[in-house]
Amino acid sequence: MTYTTDGGKDLILDFLDSLPKDEAAAGYKIINLLSLNGLDQLQYLNTRQIEGRLWEIKFQRHNRIFYAVWDKQTMYILHACKKQKDKAEKFELEKARKRMREITL
Repeated sequence: MTYTTDGGKDLILDFLDSLPKDEAAAGYKIINLLSLNGLDQLQYLNTRQIEGRLWEIKFQRHNRIFYAVWDKQTMYILHACKKQKDKAEKFELEKARKRMREITL
C-alpha cells in the first residue's frame, strides 16, 4: 500500500512519475514486485533499517523508498525521495516518520 493524501493523491507514484524514465521504471518494478510476490521479495532488494519499523529501499543509486512493515503480510510505502547528500535529508526522514505515525493512529 502506498501513501495517499486525504484527497486521494498518491505521493509515491507522483514522485516516481517525476523521475527520469529509467529511474521511474526501477521504482515501479520494486512496487510491482512487492505487490505481486509479497514481502519475501525484500530480501532481494537493497534495504536497511532506519529505526524500529521504519526501513528504506535504495534504488538507482540516489533514490529511496521509505516503508514500514507491520507484520508478515502488511507493508506501507510511506515516502520516496532522491538522496541529495551522503545521508537521507533529515526532513525526508521526518516525512516518513510523520506518515508512519498517521497510519498507527
